[in-house]
Amino acid sequence: MSEPRLLNRAQLRGLSQSDGSRACCHESSINYRELQKGEAYNCIPSEVVTNKVQYGVLLCIRCHDYRRQDVIYGSILYFLVPCHLFVAFIIELAAAQQAKAAVGRAKKAEKDKAKPNQTETERRSFRAAWYWIAFAHGINASMNLAIATWVVYYHIHHPGIGTICEMHAVIVWLKTCSYAFTNRDLRYALLHPDAEPVPELYSSCPYPQNITLSNLTYFWWAPTLVYQPVYPRTEKIRWMFVFKRACEVFGLGIAIWIASAQYAAPLLQNSLSGISSLDFAAIIERLMKLSTISLFCWLCGFFALFQSFLNALAEVLRFGDREFYGDWWNSSDLRSYWSSWNKPVFQFMKRHIYSPMVGRGVPPPVAQVITFLFSGVLHELMVGVPTHNILGVAFAGMMLQLPLIFITDPLIKIKSINGKLVGNLIFWVSFCLVGQPLAALLYFFAWHAKYGSVSTPQLWSGKLT
Repeated sequence: MSEPRLLNRAQLRGLSQSDGSRACCHESSINYRELQKGEAYNCIPSEVVTNKVQYGVLLCIRCHDYRRQDVIYGSILYFLVPCHLFVAFIIELAAAQQAKAAVGRAKKAEKDKAKPNQTETERRSFRAAWYWIAFAHGINASMNLAIATWVVYYHIHHPGIGTICEMHAVIVWLKTCSYAFTNRDLRYALLHPDAEPVPELYSSCPYPQNITLSNLTYFWWAPTLVYQPVYPRTEKIRWMFVFKRACEVFGLGIAIWIASAQYAAPLLQNSLSGISSLDFAAIIERLMKLSTISLFCWLCGFFALFQSFLNALAEVLRFGDREFYGDWWNSSDLRSYWSSWNKPVFQFMKRHIYSPMVGRGVPPPVAQVITFLFSGVLHELMVGVPTHNILGVAFAGMMLQLPLIFITDPLIKIKSINGKLVGNLIFWVSFCLVGQPLAALLYFFAWHAKYGSVSTPQLWSGKLT
């Protein structure tokens, strides 16, 4: 997979003239819609009839089980977490001033032919300042994630609100890290002109001219996790396109709510006795039933986020590079899936974790294991912290992808279609049965073992309002 694409002028003109999503493959979008239709046509009708007979209507618009405290803390986190991005801006502003001063001193020393001792002293001073800048960025980014995680785990009881808050904190944390890493590289390029040149697109906003509030604010809202001083832009905003994508997000959100409340909730509730008694036959039966509705919710959520919401946001910001996902449903090996289903995260992992390690001499397999370790920790934070149960299931699920990757990698080398077919079958079995449904059952069981229900008022110690 390539680095985040930089579109040239001809490509931008083509994007502005297109009728579909401007950088997301239209054919992939159509194929994904067909996948959703197949899931709905084949599985949902029978589930609807069976569920209606057994449970009646479980939907309730006015019913809610979140506390006022959850909303207050969630709102505070939403507004305070992005402040760490602006702290990173202040750090980079000081770093830019220090870099410009270093360039000026270097030119003066070269002109005046400074003594070697003086030059060495300046190098030590600059190196110390460089380390202090990195230390400040590390403290700022770490505090962002640590504070948000602490608030979610100890003060936000509702898992849905907690998930949104923790996911937001992780996204801002990744953006803050990328902002620091990229500007570090640009600062190095400024101080070492003979090193590898920066992309031509950056020439319109060279370092340190990119260290501005407007530049940072655009990156804050841009649908990407990898910072660039300049992004490819489109010529105008198509508001009808935005309206259509917003309607899709709204409609799919309602579909997910109905599926979760009417179908997933009773299935999970009925699985508690089987898990507590370790009735493996009952657990497998629940997994089979839950796989259908979990796949439906996941497909709707994926389409709402990556196809609808991110494209709408990109359209409003005139963001040109819109390859948010690939045709992961056709993956014949697990490596292809993890490199195509979530392009923003994949690009971050490759740009800032995997590639730097390989460039410093780390063997690619070791770099890949470290990358999955890092991703596994983030997955556990986003699942275990909001549910107040650090089980390690999400982390283990990520690490178990590694042997599956090594198993399915040789299958794509088989010339016949059977190899790719077997690889795609392994992907879908692990995706539909072993992955999401099992994780949902385990975290749901752990939640009920700890609290009994979502609306349990007692949490930790003391009374909560």
